[in-house]
Amino acid sequence: MDYVLPLRWDDDSGLEELTAYLRALRRHVRIVVVDGSPEELFERHATAWRGLAEHVRPAPDLRFANGKVNGVITGLRLARAEHVVIADDDVRYDEHALARMDALLARADLVRPQNHFAPSPWHARWDTARTLLNRGLGADYPGTLGVRRSFFARMGGYDGDVLFENLELIRTVRAHGGRELRPLDLYVPRLPPGAARFWGQRVRQAYDDLAQPARMALFLSVLPAVAACVLRRRYGPVAAGAGVAVALAELGRRRAGGARVFPRTAALFAPVWVLERAVCSWLALGAALCGGVPYAGRRLRRSAHSVRWLRRSGPLAARKPAALCEPSQKGLADERPQRHRATVARSAGIGSPS
Repeated sequence: MDYVLPLRWDDDSGLEELTAYLRALRRHVRIVVVDGSPEELFERHATAWRGLAEHVRPAPDLRFANGKVNGVITGLRLARAEHVVIADDDVRYDEHALARMDALLARADLVRPQNHFAPSPWHARWDTARTLLNRGLGADYPGTLGVRRSFFARMGGYDGDVLFENLELIRTVRAHGGRELRPLDLYVPRLPPGAARFWGQRVRQAYDDLAQPARMALFLSVLPAVAACVLRRRYGPVAAGAGVAVALAELGRRRAGGARVFPRTAALFAPVWVLERAVCSWLALGAALCGGVPYAGRRLRRSAHSVRWLRRSGPLAARKPAALCEPSQKGLADERPQRHRATVARSAGIGSPS
């Protein structure tokens, strides 16, 4: 099994910890690190990870607005194994989780495990409320996925000019008839962000809901409903709504043995998170009307495409032919990549809509 790690760092505060993780990881998988960091940091990473991973730049022909997708597609081009794990730089697999992922990929085209924060400071518990509510209603969106390399190639990659890149990949797999597994009990820890980064992600995460209109409409309705109840001094419905949020989060916490990894107090943050998302949803809507949400020096207008749109549009390679280019024998930077034959293949069957 191969492990693709896309990253772009502006400082190396986590270098020692990540290096130790890669050292343990390499005993179980082949690692490809696709590094879009500035030159000085890239060279430092190359020195630290020599012998631990194949360390490369994103392919120069990939110019998606979302840099993570450039890294993922570059990594999938370089992957050799059929089963590939894609993971953010804060995700921490162990041997058991890797073995389970490998087994699940034997019968699926995409596997969607469950992340949990470890350790879990207050802001991580706040954000965990989102995870628990998602689990209470279905499944969460983790920072790691497992994919079958051959299926990824057949479907032509996925579009990187979107903000919610994991949802885009999941929906692209569905649109091409792929089988998705969502093992709620496959728990993979991830490191929590710092408090400053947590606050900086609030509106951007709310912007993701534009790809799920019913969900967005629900959160946009929360503030007017709460305001109407407060103005009329009817606090009962507000308290009832808070209670429902806590109960649903607790249901998500207990599903599939989740109580052993999710802290008890996380469910109590559910009303706070709902109110935060309600405020940020209006800010996200304002950003959309102003041309998109700021991301890495650019503005991204689209959160993710619908399954119906992806189904109509066909393989990404037909729209953006560079997506399935493979590196030549001389490497990514020395020669323009050659086109893969799979770029002209038709997609597989059609999956069910999102």
